[in-house]
Amino acid sequence: PEDTVTSSFASFIRAARPEHLSQTVRQRSKRMILDSIGVGLVGSTTRVFDIALRYCRELYSSVAVSSVYGKPGVKLSPTLAAFTNGVATHSMDFDDTWHPATHPSGAVLPALLAASQMLPPNTKPNGLDFLLAFNVGLEVQGRLMHFSTEAHDIPKRFHPPSVVGTLGSAAATAKLLSLSSAQCCHALGIAASLAGAPMANAATQAKPLHVGNATRLGLEAALLAGRGMEANPLILDDIPGCSGFSAFYSVYQPKPLPAPGEHHEFLLEKQDIAFKRFPAHLGMHWVVDAALSVRNLFINYAGSFSPSLIRTIMLKIPVSKYINRPFPSSEHQARHSFQFNACAALLDGEVGLGSFSESSIHRQELRELLDKVVVEHPEDNVANFDKMYGEVALLLHSGDVLTGKCDTFYGHWRKPLSKESLLKKFRSNASHVLPEEKIEAIITLVDNLENLSDSSQL
Repeated sequence: PEDTVTSSFASFIRAARPEHLSQTVRQRSKRMILDSIGVGLVGSTTRVFDIALRYCRELYSSVAVSSVYGKPGVKLSPTLAAFTNGVATHSMDFDDTWHPATHPSGAVLPALLAASQMLPPNTKPNGLDFLLAFNVGLEVQGRLMHFSTEAHDIPKRFHPPSVVGTLGSAAATAKLLSLSSAQCCHALGIAASLAGAPMANAATQAKPLHVGNATRLGLEAALLAGRGMEANPLILDDIPGCSGFSAFYSVYQPKPLPAPGEHHEFLLEKQDIAFKRFPAHLGMHWVVDAALSVRNLFINYAGSFSPSLIRTIMLKIPVSKYINRPFPSSEHQARHSFQFNACAALLDGEVGLGSFSESSIHRQELRELLDKVVVEHPEDNVANFDKMYGEVALLLHSGDVLTGKCDTFYGHWRKPLSKESLLKKFRSNASHVLPEEKIEAIITLVDNLENLSDSSQL
């Protein structure tokens, strides 16, 4: 059918051209690609990644043509490489975050990297084709999230990358494979049947599977559509009495996606991305910056950080059950705990990779600080990454009160990481598995992606 929401998305995927990407969009998306590769590389050092890789290598036999992050010489089938690399990207919750809330790069980039290696030598996409496909995947995710006001707040039911990320991966891969409009439509429909994961698995080893599955299953959806599989051509439309993509949202108001061109502005042009300075849920970055601020006040007050002087640690945070964890017992719970991240920042003066080790999590001095935490949920502090704030107040035995507050952390889209900070993060992450010359080669490749004749080199 013509003139439907679903067909408009399919037409957009088909019609998008490199010239539709502004310089701003190109630069922002290249920053995302570089950062995502870096967090994927450091993520390849985690236990959950090892589990996923062993699963793929032991249980599946396939034509192994696609590379795996951090494992030179290891190849898997395209879909399993996408899955494994997606798991790596989200294994530490270190990947980028957008608004409305999702992790856009991890759901798209691994599929495109795997697909680029899958294609025959004479049909390899060039770097500009790759960059365009990446942005098509971002655009589809962003537009889908705007179909519901529910998506603007921190999620309660479905983990967003498992929903919009799966369709974004399908759209990006469909673009890279040059599928027809009808095939693009079917790819989105197939992807919708493969999408969705519950928020209850946040703060567990299962959460990285959400991103791994999103990028893998989106790739599979595009491959199936390219081989003739069909799905409901109205999957994105609001059809009374028959849920399609609307099944994922309580309120659903779909709108057509305008054709690319001079009257279409990519969402990445208007809405930059948030890059994380340390590997934890995005909400943690507000409370950490607030905690570091009040820690400096405390040191000026007392001469050093002395926990014995503190009677109560008051956190003022939004209501969000899955990241309100008073006493986390694992690294994944710690990455999703307002209390832990505030206390770790107070105790150590920083939060980094080492903050989530078993020895760090179970320190007695940290436990003593956690025992002093009290949480409040002010009405004006909403669970929304564009509006929330973090506040940490130290109530001292002397009766004095010291307060730190963060409205916008460094790395948020309102306060973007500088080029120097982004490169420092990438080099630090990549150095866990790659020598310096390869790290610098990746930086150069991404920076000159438009000029790359064969994107599989990436």
